[in-house]
Amino acid sequence: MNPLDKARICVNIILERKASDLVLFEVGKLTSISDYFLIASGKSSRQVQAIAQHLQRRMKDEGFTLFGLEGEKDGHWVLLDYGDLVVHLFYEPVREFYDLEGLWIEAPRVEVETNDGKL
Repeated sequence: MNPLDKARICVNIILERKASDLVLFEVGKLTSISDYFLIASGKSSRQVQAIAQHLQRRMKDEGFTLFGLEGEKDGHWVLLDYGDLVVHLFYEPVREFYDLEGLWIEAPRVEVETNDGKL
């Protein structure tokens, strides 16, 4: 499966737990870390933890391997590394503070078709 299809699956999974402000960046031409970064928010650290746990379960069910996980205990910034896709889940105020969108301003944003429409 190509990385963009994996990202589409991931987007729909985190939307099941009401993640908000989703942004998908194509970073493959700017870094060797990954092909895509998906950034999303939760309204509380508990919601961020719930989104992360749900994502882990469902991605495993879909056959994807989680290579790394950081920050789940606190739920302020959870990073899930799926190789060619890295997911950043933020508690809203923490997301504003770190401003990854500003850091990756040169990375093209990717429009993603979700189960409910376009992102």
